[in-house]
Amino acid sequence: MKIIIYTDGGSRGNPGPAALGVVICDQNGQVLKKYGQCLDEATNNEAEYQAVIYALKKVKLLFGKQKAKQTTLEIRGDSELVVQQLNHQYKLKEPHIQQLFIKVWNLMMDYARVEFKHIPREKNKEADQLVNQALDNQDKETTLPGM
Repeated sequence: MKIIIYTDGGSRGNPGPAALGVVICDQNGQVLKKYGQCLDEATNNEAEYQAVIYALKKVKLLFGKQKAKQTTLEIRGDSELVVQQLNHQYKLKEPHIQQLFIKVWNLMMDYARVEFKHIPREKNKEADQLVNQALDNQDKETTLPGM
């Protein structure tokens, strides 16, 4: 089984109030679930990493541990820095980003395979919209049903 996940994170102020957005789709692109959640104060990059961490945890909860072990995830994000760091193309210089990277790496062990793909912003509008909705509403969590 393959799951496609769109992730985005952002902050207003950098650092400032931050949020994440995650859109989980099946292999055909059909939206299964959407999530938007406020975070504590964070930088844009920290929020981007938190979105990936949230997605990895949420998919395992949705499908269960056994199914996760047989699942390939394709995580798509518009942050070139974060995607290239997760693909070992860019160095991790900041200690707090290194810690977030380690969290992602450990969570990846729950899946058959995890791939990270950089996409243009215009192809990540849904996840970006969830970030902004969460920040605008300041809800702890907004869950929208799949369409």
